[in-house]
Formats: sequence, C-alpha cells, structure tokens
Amino acid sequence: MVPDLEKCFRWFGPDDPVTLNAIRQTGAVGIVTALHHIPCGDIWTINEIQERLRLVENAGFRWSVVESVNVHESIKIGGTERNHFIANYIQTLKNLAEVGIKTVCYNFMPVLDWTRTNLDYRLPNAASALYYSAPALAAFDLYILKRPGASDDFTAAQQVAAKACLDAMTAEQTNVLTNTILAGLPGTDEVFTTAEFHEYLQKYQSINKAVLQENLAYFLRAIIPVAEALGIKMCIHPDDPPFPILGLPRAVCNEEDLHFIINACLSPANGITLCTGSLGANPQNDIPAIISRLGRHMHFLHLRNVQRLPDGSFYETNHLAGSTNMYEVMRAVILEQQKRVDNKRGDVAIPLRPDHGHKLLDDFNYNTYPGYSVIGRLKGLAELRGLEMGIKMEINKSLSLTTLI
Repeated sequence: MVPDLEKCFRWFGPDDPVTLNAIRQTGAVGIVTALHHIPCGDIWTINEIQERLRLVENAGFRWSVVESVNVHESIKIGGTERNHFIANYIQTLKNLAEVGIKTVCYNFMPVLDWTRTNLDYRLPNAASALYYSAPALAAFDLYILKRPGASDDFTAAQQVAAKACLDAMTAEQTNVLTNTILAGLPGTDEVFTTAEFHEYLQKYQSINKAVLQENLAYFLRAIIPVAEALGIKMCIHPDDPPFPILGLPRAVCNEEDLHFIINACLSPANGITLCTGSLGANPQNDIPAIISRLGRHMHFLHLRNVQRLPDGSFYETNHLAGSTNMYEVMRAVILEQQKRVDNKRGDVAIPLRPDHGHKLLDDFNYNTYPGYSVIGRLKGLAELRGLEMGIKMEINKSLSLTTLI
C-alpha cells in the first residue's frame, strides 16, 4: 500500500494572520515555513531556527519543508560577492540539518518572486483570485516602467492592447498595478520603486538565459555536495510565470530546464519542487509526462491550477478545475510513489501543500498574504485529499481484478 502524501500548509510565522491553531483544523500534519524576517543572504542561526521549530512542534506539527532559503541576487548575477553569499547559504543548510530540517525549497527567479497584476480578481461566485493579465503587464512595462527596449518584446497587436489597458486605468489603478508587480519576496511587505527596479535591470543587462543558468549551475555545484552530506534535499521551484518578463531572463520554465538543473550536479540532494500552477501557465508543459520522466527527483509538491487565456493571461482557479488535468497529475504522483516503494526508497510520503487558495467566506475578514487565505487553501487541500484517495482506490481495485484474472 502506498502511504499518503504528507499534507502540509504554508505558514509565514508568528505575524501570519493564519494561525497554527487555525491550520490544525485543515487536516494538515506538516508546516512549510521560513525565517522571513532574516534578510536574504544572512545566515540563519541555530537559535533562530530552533525558536521557529519550537513554535511549530508545540502546535502539534512537523516542520516538513523550508520555503524558502532565498538566493541572494549576487549569486544569480555571478557578482563578486557570490562566494561569500554561497558560504552563508551553506552555513544556513548546516544549521538547518543540525536542528533536523532536511527539505529546502528555493527559487532562482531574478529580482522578483512570483508575479501577478491583480491580487483581487473576482470570480463569478464572488471569490477572490490571483490574476496575471498579459496586456496589463505589457502596459506596465511599456508605459509605466518605460523599460528601454521593451517595445522589442511585444508585437504591434500586443502594444495596442497594452495602450488600451493603460488608457482604461485610473491613476489609483495604475499605482496599484505598479505596487502589485513590484512586490518583493513572499512573507514581506517590501515593494520596489520603479527607480530601484531600473537599477536591478542594469545589473541584468548582460545576463541572458544561458548566463543565468550557468550561474545557477555554479551555485548547485557549490551547495549540493554539502547538502547530500547533510542529508538535505534541495528542491528548486519553477519560475512563475514560466517565461521572461520585464526584460529579465528565466532559468526554470520547462522540462528541458529541469533536465539541465538535475544534470548540473547529479545527486539525490538535487531535486525539484513540482508546482503545477507555475508549470501549468505554459501550455507546452505536459505536467503528468514531466512527473513520469522526472518524478524520482521530486522532493516537494505545490498543487494548484490556473486557467490559461488566449492572450497569454491566466488566473488561479479551483484546484480541480483549470487548464491542468489534476486527476492525471495526482495519478502520476501516486505511480511515482509506487516506484519508490518498489525501489525501497524512504521518501515515499512526499510533502504536498495546496497552493494559492481563493479568498472565500470569512477569509475576507483577514489581511492574509496574497494567495494564502485559510479557507480557500483548506478547500483545496480537502479536494486534493479526496482525489488522492479516489485514485488509490481505483488503482488498488484494478490491481485486485488483475490478480483475480
């Protein structure tokens, strides 16, 4: 019998409006969290890690995954200080391992983390979702940020749509769009100014995808041997959205990129976070097929769904709806678990968390981090648990019939 996936919930720490007591009612057994108050690039001390672990365990949970130990920009651009920040990163990994935290999610997205243009898109049932509007992003890039060379990245039709989008916005809406796009790391209230963002763009002026990937490979060759010795599983998160935006390159958009990352430093410690929402925003990504081919490298699962639109936009929809066939995804995950059982691997109960839930019902009374309302994610987790159970019963029934025949 394949064991259940380890059901987890993301928690942003003591200041998160979604409390650990609330999370206890969701059915989750593991917590995904990070020390968001520590600046990116600084070492996480053992004392700080132990204090967070104490809070998690006292509430009856396991600290299942760190999300994220963020990668400093100097490492991404291959700057003169990158070895210093890599050394800090390695020390943080050593401190996490000493406390017993052994799964670490991270990403390699330049400057910005996941990007949306609307954090309060209302669905027909009045629930609130996250939305990425391609015309709004283009309007910001071309006419608000006024990035040099931006016009080369958009067709004439896209530029017309962007101008129409801009003309329809009020000054307040323009300001909200700017702050939404230039938001900093999850778990923080940081928002870049356009001037600050232009400074970052200058740093990336000579960095294309190939250079960014080589800087990622340099990072992996430095940290993965240490992680393997510590028993830590590193799992990179795909880019969100999975294509270049605002003149910034992307390194983790598709299966080819994932192959590059795995082969950059072959090790059981070098793995991936399978995010169905991030990969699902690109119609070329066949996620069940990716799982079937690269599933042995999955250390963490983010399951959510997006509805893709013809103009390149998308919005977060129900976990079991949208452009990604979640049934096929879950079935592929369970088949990967069976392979792990057959191969006598110890990491069969892969940590899973429902990602980016809608705001529903009482969620509107709390100022939660975008995408991280409690009821919306509880709904997603319940749906995913039911889907997992149903597929397992289906597979077991099929196996029983085969045995009888």
